[in-house]
Amino acid sequence: MTQTYFIGLDIGTTSTKAIVFTPSGAIRGTGNIDYQLLVPQPSWAEQEPETIFAAVIQALKQALEHAGIAKSEIGGIGFSTAMHSLIAVDPSGNPLTNSIIWADNRSVAQADRLKADGVGHQIYLATGTPIHPMSPLPKIMWLRENFPDTFRRAAKFISIKEYVIYRLFGEYIVDYSIASATGLFNLRKLDWDEEALRVAGISKQHLSEPVPTTHILRGMKIRYAEEIGIDPDTPFVVGASDGVLANLGIGAIDPGQVAITIGTSGAVRTVVPEPITDPKGRTFCYVLTENHWVIGGPSNNGGIMLRWFRDEFSWPEVEKAKQLGVDPYEVMIQAAEHVRAGADGLLFLPFLSGERAPYWNAQARGSFFGIGLHHKREHFIRAVLEGILFSVYSIGIALRDLAGGAKEIRASGGFARSREWRQIMSDMFGYEVLIPESHESSSFGAALLAMHALGAMDDLQDVKKMIHISHRHEPDLERSSVYLELFYIYERVYYNLLEEYKLIAEFQKRLNN
Repeated sequence: MTQTYFIGLDIGTTSTKAIVFTPSGAIRGTGNIDYQLLVPQPSWAEQEPETIFAAVIQALKQALEHAGIAKSEIGGIGFSTAMHSLIAVDPSGNPLTNSIIWADNRSVAQADRLKADGVGHQIYLATGTPIHPMSPLPKIMWLRENFPDTFRRAAKFISIKEYVIYRLFGEYIVDYSIASATGLFNLRKLDWDEEALRVAGISKQHLSEPVPTTHILRGMKIRYAEEIGIDPDTPFVVGASDGVLANLGIGAIDPGQVAITIGTSGAVRTVVPEPITDPKGRTFCYVLTENHWVIGGPSNNGGIMLRWFRDEFSWPEVEKAKQLGVDPYEVMIQAAEHVRAGADGLLFLPFLSGERAPYWNAQARGSFFGIGLHHKREHFIRAVLEGILFSVYSIGIALRDLAGGAKEIRASGGFARSREWRQIMSDMFGYEVLIPESHESSSFGAALLAMHALGAMDDLQDVKKMIHISHRHEPDLERSSVYLELFYIYERVYYNLLEEYKLIAEFQKRLNN
């Protein structure tokens, strides 16, 4: 009997991955194409649309060659992509700009203006996307104000997923999930928001047609199908954003199940049955399906903080790692294991790239607080590990206020390879932490959603049968009390430094101009 395989295609910030899964969730083949981030000016972050499109073709081709399966064995392909990208294209679909990605902060002034006049908060309540430079809404405003000729020439403003779909299928569609991360999409109407369009200075005709995340595409352009090695009528499911699909990919789709992802950056998310926005504006609300809404928040400051500390301050651990033939992070974390919870009163506020949730403050800056003569480098390493988790814990507090306490935490991302770091998370949150076996949660989520859309999985609840837990961590409640006390100080330090963050950010900006 012929086996059917499903492919999860994940278009990320640093690479595009294509993973071939069996119906039971086992990996059969993988493709991974890296690309560069472009920083043409300070605070800008871009990518070339054509480079990303070429990576999609090559990743799919590579994954299928690795899997060694026939065209007829492909049941479907699901899309996952990073959120918040923006490309202006002309009437022929040619890019007028690069893809301006989530990490771009050029539209700080536009976001601040929206916040200051109160219009931004009303748009947030309707759209679920916090007012922040990451959002396409202030990016479009920035383009209109700074490059009016390009703005006028633009026929469409689209995301990188929409660009890829247009190139492959010749139509402009956008799934509800990616649309709900633009700041332009009304969550309750499931259509473009009139007030947000007015503020952006565009009409519905400038945007793609919104469709459910289970929408199926067929009839790929023949030349691309031949290059990939698939039949042109292979079904593609439009899919969703990488964040909400990560929840699906680790089985955290019931109320009370919290998903925490820490890779380069971090995120905390939970699923609710209807859209919820926060009166305080701390969290996002994005679509997974019309019955599954993901609320949560992203942190700029995940594993990139540990990498920064390794590169700038941990040369002894790096040298030791070379001698032992192991990863430098392993040596660093082993050193931190010998330090008590709370790093003997040393706090790290990890805002080296500003911060998104729950503060949404692009001007925040990092600091070590409480340094004493008794602190050694291993204390600083532990403080960095704990500071990253304090940042995601602060998002968890906001989710608790909106959706109630957690019943279960499922964690994924690069941090999950460290036993000690996983235990710190359990201790800090005061809950058992479960680690799913597969770290490819967004790709797997895309494949699972494709299975569901194409009838190979009747109910999304069936994903739980396919998720295998590799590690469980119970909290040490004594350490939990230490972290609770320190988090109170962590938040006080942040709020007491708000004016100083603004002053130092302005000073740094002058130095770079």
